[in-house]
Amino acid sequence: MTPSFPLPSGRLALCPSVLSADFTCLKGSLARVSGNSDWMHVDVMDGRFVPNISFGPVIVPAVLRAGGLPADSHLMVENPAMFIAPFAKAGASLITIHAEARGAAACLRQIKALGLKAGMSLRPKTPLSRALPYLRQLDLLLIMTVEPGFGGQAFMADMLPKVRAARAAIVKAGRPVWLQVDGGINADTAAAAVAAGADALVIGSALFSARNPAAMLKGLRKI
Repeated sequence: MTPSFPLPSGRLALCPSVLSADFTCLKGSLARVSGNSDWMHVDVMDGRFVPNISFGPVIVPAVLRAGGLPADSHLMVENPAMFIAPFAKAGASLITIHAEARGAAACLRQIKALGLKAGMSLRPKTPLSRALPYLRQLDLLLIMTVEPGFGGQAFMADMLPKVRAARAAIVKAGRPVWLQVDGGINADTAAAAVAAGADALVIGSALFSARNPAAMLKGLRKI
């Protein structure tokens, strides 16, 4: 059974990026972070939309078994329509597509028709205005604070005005839409993202390389 995806509640959501987990022992790596997290973030890359290749749908059941948390499949792919049904069947609770990808409007309808939550992501160079026409269809809006494709990059502080504008747009829309930030999140940059209006953070390299990931997550809860 696919775990239900939470609604925004005013509580900060912490979302470990599976891309940064230890794949020599995925179950143990995810178990170290799942107890203090809200959902798992699965970065799906096709080597065309971004210059890297990552996971197919088979990763989702493994993530669900290892962490027991809902999975957000972030489709960083050129043609997301090809991937939506397979990832839905695999057990994703939310599927995030890119505004820059092919057929974004039709993809959102496809996700909703499958009974899943729908997200939209924006690359750093893409203006917020690209996503605003879809806001009433979204359950999550993701602002990338690195250029997507690889983990471990530095946080782009010049994206914070976009985060603030996105929060204002969500408030104006009056809908329960998560505002997620992904890229270069650590103990320092998390505070800046939350201050700008983010209520969901994707955490990758900084979390899985931490000596005590559970303690790091507990610290982030205090923001």
